[in-house]
Amino acid sequence: MNLVNHGKTKDVYVLENGNYLLKFKDDVTGVDGKFDPGANQVGLSIEGMGNLGLRLTKFFFDTLKKYNVYTHMVNVNLDENTMEVKKAEVFGKGLEVICRYKAVGSFFRRYGKYVKEGQNLDTYVEITIKDDDAGDPLITKEALLELGILKEGEYETLIEMTKKICGIVKDILAERGLDLYDIKLEFGRDIHDDIMLIDEISGGNMRVYKDKQYIEPLELEKFILAQ
Repeated sequence: MNLVNHGKTKDVYVLENGNYLLKFKDDVTGVDGKFDPGANQVGLSIEGMGNLGLRLTKFFFDTLKKYNVYTHMVNVNLDENTMEVKKAEVFGKGLEVICRYKAVGSFFRRYGKYVKEGQNLDTYVEITIKDDDAGDPLITKEALLELGILKEGEYETLIEMTKKICGIVKDILAERGLDLYDIKLEFGRDIHDDIMLIDEISGGNMRVYKDKQYIEPLELEKFILAQ
């Protein structure tokens, strides 16, 4: 088992069977010591976050499987904070797909002259390229095709999958009295060029509120996994 990537919130190892192993860490993204799923650097470390992130990811991925959503998950070891996953080819050097239901975070910082903070959004989806030095800039469909990052038809597939996945997550949270404000997903191609959901779904990549009060990532467990 060889380390192939030392990530912000996960380390990635290659296995002898050709699959990969994700090691979930306690680090989360943020700015000035405050958690922000849209940030492109580690902001703080929260004890137990790695295990919780893995537990929530397993829960959501298992649920999504029931809705015929294709993910890279193979199996999970909660004692080791690891998840074995299928090999995935990322798009270009990596894309992040953000689904927004409220005008908060970077969306509000960009468009604050046009919306009120917390204003409802109609399942708004945007794509950014993973580039820490450039600040993970937004990218258009036309640029994704022009640069060869996506193939014809893949943009529409990503948008459709994102809306379906996020709708399922949003409903799960709503059943528990929680409001999903925004969530960040990642996708990749398998060895057959089929698109699958990769990375994770946890408190580390979404903003969730209850009665307009922000729910810390670690607090999600008692709302979701205790059901």
